[in-house]
Amino acid sequence: MLPLLLVSMDVSVLYFAIPSIAAELHPGVNAQLWILDIYGFVLAGLLVTMGALGDRIGRRRVLLGGAALFGAASVAAALAGSAGGLIGARALLGVGGACLMPSTLAMIRTLFRDEAQRARAVTVWTAVMASGISLGPILSGALLEHFWWGSVFLVNLPAMALLLLLGPFLLPASRGAGAAAGRFDRLSAVLSLGAMLPVVYGVKEFAKDGWSGGAALAVAAGLGVGAVFVRRQSRAAHPMVDLSLLRLPAYGGSLLVNMLAMCVTVGFAVFLTQHLQSVLGQSPLEAALWSLVPSAGVMVAAPTAAALAGRIDRAYVMAGGFVVAAAGFGWLGLVDLDTPLWAVLTACVGYVAGLVSAMTLANELALGAAPTDRAGAAAAVLESGQELGGALGMGLLGALGAAVYTASMPPWTPPPARDSLAAALPSPGPVLDAARAAFTEAVGAAALGAAAVSLLAAALSYGLLRKRTGA
Repeated sequence: MLPLLLVSMDVSVLYFAIPSIAAELHPGVNAQLWILDIYGFVLAGLLVTMGALGDRIGRRRVLLGGAALFGAASVAAALAGSAGGLIGARALLGVGGACLMPSTLAMIRTLFRDEAQRARAVTVWTAVMASGISLGPILSGALLEHFWWGSVFLVNLPAMALLLLLGPFLLPASRGAGAAAGRFDRLSAVLSLGAMLPVVYGVKEFAKDGWSGGAALAVAAGLGVGAVFVRRQSRAAHPMVDLSLLRLPAYGGSLLVNMLAMCVTVGFAVFLTQHLQSVLGQSPLEAALWSLVPSAGVMVAAPTAAALAGRIDRAYVMAGGFVVAAAGFGWLGLVDLDTPLWAVLTACVGYVAGLVSAMTLANELALGAAPTDRAGAAAAVLESGQELGGALGMGLLGALGAAVYTASMPPWTPPPARDSLAAALPSPGPVLDAARAAFTEAVGAAALGAAAVSLLAAALSYGLLRKRTGA
């Protein structure tokens, strides 16, 4: 769990550090965006490759190699003297993270053969992954109170050193057998990267700037390369990804509902952060601390879902989790400027608890359906689906919120303020008040959109996984 915590934290650890980095390295607007995004792009693009590589040469070997690379890249990022150097170091961090994430989940598949034990282990895995993303901004804010921006990277070093020292003694060596131990397909690795990177990039560009020719071209190119990748896998003697797994309801269905869960989780997170800061007027660190409150739902929901799944069909528990999430989002759909903070946070606890309940069981169910010799590739495809779901959530819910915000702004407000709340913040009082009211409408619309997606996931869980997931 140690590398998983740090890899998930690095997704969000730069949120508070960017102003300090900008003051020292003077990156342009595009460079600043690449500093933030390159880690996630490389991580998403290499998950499948590194998962399959672990099946062939050994998951412990890939895990420890990823830890060494992650530590070295952390030092390079902390000492970067230019924006380009920091972007390169963040890309290497993405490579290291892609080695670490699927290896951790795949090793759970081989360490815990008993289904009940594996369910508890995956519960912890899911809670750690969700908590890491929430803890990233908190850690960043705390470190920047006392140290320079490079400290947010150096904090990785003790954990990676501990993993490198103890891993060879505490973690068993495991690798795939049979087809999974065949020759590594380098061309498929390139195709996998060529499929994921453009799709994730295009969807994120859509989330930031709206639909454009460049974003559409990137998505189309990624889908085209993805079609070639799938065709090659279907004909290869030793494929990186066993496509027959996707036809299993326990795996394919879990992959789909997990992707939808990440879609609403990531897609709505930005609205909550902006509401706390720009509407309620909280400082970044104060908003980050309050945003930790919904994580309390993780600590209760994940073990509760695992316990219920031992007594009743997992599909019912997963569907129930998504219904609870939809209720939480529905409550947030009623938010207005007078809604107290405790009500907002209570609704957030509800949707987080419901989603984590469903995601915990989806991860465990998909992992249990995969053969042990394919555990790395199966875990990597599952995590790639999560990354893609997160990008889609940012694009779809972001577009919905932006449209409602613009439509809710009075016609007398100036054009820049009608584009986004961030552009309206320096405006005079009446314009700013109108922008805050419009953004609150956008939050409600995005929440209702997330509720609809959650209900869709509930129906899919019930329809695809029912009677196939007995305790």
